Amino acid sequence: MTKYDAIVVGAGHNGLTNAAYLARAGLKVLVLERNPWIGGAAVSRELHEGWIYSNCSYVCSLLRPEIFRDLDLSRHGLQIVPYGGGVTFLQNGDILGAYPDHDVQRRELARHNPRDADAYHRYSIDVMRQCRFIQPLLLRTPPDPTSFRLRDLREMLFLGKEFAKLSEQVIYDTLRFYTMSIADFLAEYFESDAVKARFSGSGIIGTALGVYSPGTAYVLLHHYMGEVDGSSGAWGFARGGMGAVSNALGSALKAHGGEIRTDATVEQVIVRNGKVRGVVLANGDEINADIVVSNLDPKRTFLKLMDEKDLSPAFLKRAKNFKIRGSSGKLNIALDGLPEFPALGRDNPLRFGDMHFVDSLERLERAYDDWKSGTWSKDPYLDLLIPSLTDPTMAPPGKHFMSVFVQYVPAKIHGKDWTDADRDGFRDTVLDQIARHSPNFRQLIRHVEVRTPRELENEVGLTEGNIFQGELTMDQLLFNRPFPGYAQYRGPVPGLYMCGSATHPGGGVMAAPGANAAREILLDLRRPNPVPEGWTDD
Repeated sequence: MTKYDAIVVGAGHNGLTNAAYLARAGLKVLVLERNPWIGGAAVSRELHEGWIYSNCSYVCSLLRPEIFRDLDLSRHGLQIVPYGGGVTFLQNGDILGAYPDHDVQRRELARHNPRDADAYHRYSIDVMRQCRFIQPLLLRTPPDPTSFRLRDLREMLFLGKEFAKLSEQVIYDTLRFYTMSIADFLAEYFESDAVKARFSGSGIIGTALGVYSPGTAYVLLHHYMGEVDGSSGAWGFARGGMGAVSNALGSALKAHGGEIRTDATVEQVIVRNGKVRGVVLANGDEINADIVVSNLDPKRTFLKLMDEKDLSPAFLKRAKNFKIRGSSGKLNIALDGLPEFPALGRDNPLRFGDMHFVDSLERLERAYDDWKSGTWSKDPYLDLLIPSLTDPTMAPPGKHFMSVFVQYVPAKIHGKDWTDADRDGFRDTVLDQIARHSPNFRQLIRHVEVRTPRELENEVGLTEGNIFQGELTMDQLLFNRPFPGYAQYRGPVPGLYMCGSATHPGGGVMAAPGANAAREILLDLRRPNPVPEGWTDD
């Protein structure tokens, strides 16, 4: 029977990243994936003939450029194509454009509110200052603030030095920022409700919180801290869909001798004499390894794959109480042609970016009220993109693929499981909102894939459909992610590690959790380390 040095459970992008670094360091690594395909939520699938859907995650920004270069992902076929801008359709028939050019954006804001245009420069500087503060922490292991180990003390000192670089006022602003609602934060800069609604979207995506909920300002920052081609905060499409990210990572893994096995559902993590010894598959096969790395969220890892007797009651309670509420859904739509949006006019470059249809904070908060009442939002926040305008490989010539992310969508409808009738009602709500702004939209529809939290959990393995594997609130960030005392990628049993988005620095197609966990595993093995901490010379 073949024995591996490490088994990675789940071929999501973080699991593949983790495995690629371990294989690069010389370990014999096996990745086990229950689906017939790899990628988890970063996947491209042809679900309607001729159309390629990025059917879960849909844009690329957070993928760390250090990892892209380190694993030479361009050599493995990954191309990120930048896109810029976007538009919010207003109820009065006007639009609010979002432009990548700073000066053009100021002119657009001035058209709606001159004072907001003046505030935009200050807003941009302040948000980028927060990004510059957090970015050096993304590829570092969080310190344990209760530990007196040299490494933890060094990390605490590093954090102290980063804070010391800030002025007294900026320190106050930073501490406030992490606890503020996105609505309150934006109110310090802007007057126009439409402007605040436009910028607030990034503060609620994937989060079971409303625009007035404390902590949503940080969620905005989480979406701003990526970069494409060296442009901080930029977004892009992976050519061929988001599965191209996972395929490139899988290719890098195999280039270093790693293995991937699909249609291989892990039933249980084996623990003998207090240590990890491998896994048992659903078909009864036992695969041995002294290291098991879970790319699954904490609830699936500890409540489903582990025997309760191998975990303490206190730890089990933490796993059960981990906040991982679902709040998002997705529609993927094959179109016979390009929808018309009369408010945009013809050939408006804003159509290459994201489109939104909710133009006030009140509408956003009412959408959240529906979620709290146990149903999908009847006037939802949509993040709509037509990736085939930028990447023609995703649809046949002259046809188009539309991606529609939806907020808010609960894991259960009035406390009960989703039914097909519920799913159809949700679909129609979304299509109706788009059709109100595009008169020819419905007649172009060839196929619609609907993904509620039910599908995201059953097909992708995201508990309650939570796209971040756990909410991004202060009690679940940095050395609290996923639990206090377990934020350094090590599980409660020797040989068990975590590398998914439920670990620092969090969700999105970032790959940092997978790389950080690999570094900790190699440190424990005293192996030469190909994953430098933070990629810095501090």
